Amino acid sequence: MTVDRPMLAQPLSDGDVRLELRTEAHREGLRAACAADPDIWDIYPFSMLGEHFDRGFDRIGELAETENWVNFIVLNGEDVVGMTNYIRPGGFQPVLEIGGTYIAPDVRGGPFNRTMKTLLIDHAIACGYRRIEFRVDARNKRSMAAVLKLGATHEGTLRKNRITWTGYVRDTAVFGLLAEEWQTRT
Repeated sequence: MTVDRPMLAQPLSDGDVRLELRTEAHREGLRAACAADPDIWDIYPFSMLGEHFDRGFDRIGELAETENWVNFIVLNGEDVVGMTNYIRPGGFQPVLEIGGTYIAPDVRGGPFNRTMKTLLIDHAIACGYRRIEFRVDARNKRSMAAVLKLGATHEGTLRKNRITWTGYVRDTAVFGLLAEEWQTRT
């Protein structure tokens, strides 16, 4: 199967879980969703809280242009509850990362996150991607546990590889999920 990168940029949905391509119209809804958990932003590479929000929102759009990200807004019905991305879909390799994900506390930890990730993974595989990666700040135990529940394998930790917006030099846990592993679990 060949990789169909342009097909990645499609709206996805399953019941009330909806992923739309991010537009300027989503700015204020995402601002409100990001404000629902002010403490979490310390472990993100850049902040989407308060006075940092507009710069962060614009930066995500720039990443779509310069580094080939596909930006999604996450909705629960009609309500914006977060964001997620396909990151650097492989130019010559059928590999991409799912990341830059934030979802509001009221939809975390239950079937919403699983459904959202299932939509993203199924769609990436349908577009020809054979390997999906997740890169998580090693301090974020909840996200690492969620990625493991998806069936991804912890392949190692990159030590002190990224400086966050707070100046913290973080370790990044790298997880991989192969298409054939996902297909045997679903």
